Amino acid sequence: MNESTNDHISSLTYFTIERSIEWFQQKQEQKECNIYLQTDWVKTSDHSFKIQAVLDMSYKPFSNGSGLFYLHTNQGVFTYGVNTDPNHFIDAYRRLKGDSFLN
Repeated sequence: MNESTNDHISSLTYFTIERSIEWFQQKQEQKECNIYLQTDWVKTSDHSFKIQAVLDMSYKPFSNGSGLFYLHTNQGVFTYGVNTDPNHFIDAYRRLKGDSFLN
């Protein structure tokens, strides 16, 4: 992601798990990334979606405090593991989307 993220409305940290096999042992490395909500875009480390392409966002919490954040787009549903409640991010998106329907 080469674009500036200084103009974001909200951000959410998510994690990815990278697995590898070294000397007959499986290793896992957790990598942290961010999702940025901007007025016209939602950007992750791998994807960028125009705000019109984002249909909804939802969250499924787990009992251990982590959960899955779902980004519903016109290209499908993208799933991200999160360790914090993303409701602040979802609320910011819904406020932004509500304002855009009024314009």
